[in-house]
Amino acid sequence: MRVRLTWIVAVLALASVAACSLPRGGPIASEIVGDQKVPEDIMVQPVTRASVAQISKWPKSGWHGHYHWFARTPGPQSRLIKPGDQVTLTVWDNQDNSLLLGPTDRSVPLRPVEVTDAGTIFVPYVNDIMVAGLTPYQAREKIQGQLSPIAPSAQVQIDVTSGPQNSVDVVTGVAQPGRLQLTDRNVSILSVIAQVGGVQDSVENPLVRLQRNGKSYEIPLDSLLKDPKKNVIVNGGDQIIVEEDERYYIAFGATLQEQQVYFNEETITATEAVAQLGGLDPQRANPQGVFVLRRYDQDAIRSDGTGPKQSHVIFALDLTQADSLFGASKFEIQPGDIVVASESAVKPAQAVIALVGSLFAISNAFN
Repeated sequence: MRVRLTWIVAVLALASVAACSLPRGGPIASEIVGDQKVPEDIMVQPVTRASVAQISKWPKSGWHGHYHWFARTPGPQSRLIKPGDQVTLTVWDNQDNSLLLGPTDRSVPLRPVEVTDAGTIFVPYVNDIMVAGLTPYQAREKIQGQLSPIAPSAQVQIDVTSGPQNSVDVVTGVAQPGRLQLTDRNVSILSVIAQVGGVQDSVENPLVRLQRNGKSYEIPLDSLLKDPKKNVIVNGGDQIIVEEDERYYIAFGATLQEQQVYFNEETITATEAVAQLGGLDPQRANPQGVFVLRRYDQDAIRSDGTGPKQSHVIFALDLTQADSLFGASKFEIQPGDIVVASESAVKPAQAVIALVGSLFAISNAFN
């Protein structure tokens, strides 16, 4: 009986040792960058404080490298009349023989007129008057002054309805897309988004894009909300689009989460990426072997250190070393990167040894 039990324990121990080579959730470090493992057309680049300063000068991968935005420049509160606006005049006059009013009238509303491309409006008995580029107050003073030769006591009231050049179009990604009239020249982009009901809940990782004069500017909504200096003033004719930021990186191996991760900031460092994934799995991960796999375009290859020597690069991080940790805090993840946390080769062996010890302890208990 004792011989049979000892034989069973031995078989179980051998099976446990064999389990060291069973399939894992990810590779071990030596399988990625070990001797004879890396092809000649793949570059291995350790990440340290010194190297990351040089890497930051390399061409970007997966996108143009940064979002294009501009600084906030506050404008005056009053609006300017522009071509396409609708101007409605009401003339008041107390003269008995007024040319503009009937015998019993004290005021007359003139029909709305659109500001022409030349910037003028037609006023009876005065002809065309240039109003584009004036505030409503300045336009009222000008019109009233040109009416004074024929109606010295006339007073003018003016109402302006904004046209396309004094409005912004919010195209998509918000609760109520449409055209919004600007009440003055100091309306911020966040104010516009708020007035159209805010960003739709279905839009993940919102990216705000502003199109102006044939140019496109974009910024993550999160960055826009955090920095008041980026809450820019909109101009008439601007178009605003809210869409999902489609940049992402892929993570797998011995992290607590293996998934496709979308960028929620303009830039994400390697340490921030590990934190986004919940950190490394303490039961499986090898913190000395965290890798970022990246592919560069051929025109990014350099021989003078201003770019990678190969189009395929493995960036190696050792999160047990202070030099590499500080480097990782400055190393930026690029869209399309693959973040691999290698498996520990020691921890499974430790588990097997503990299991074998337990089996023999059980055997001894029966002897």
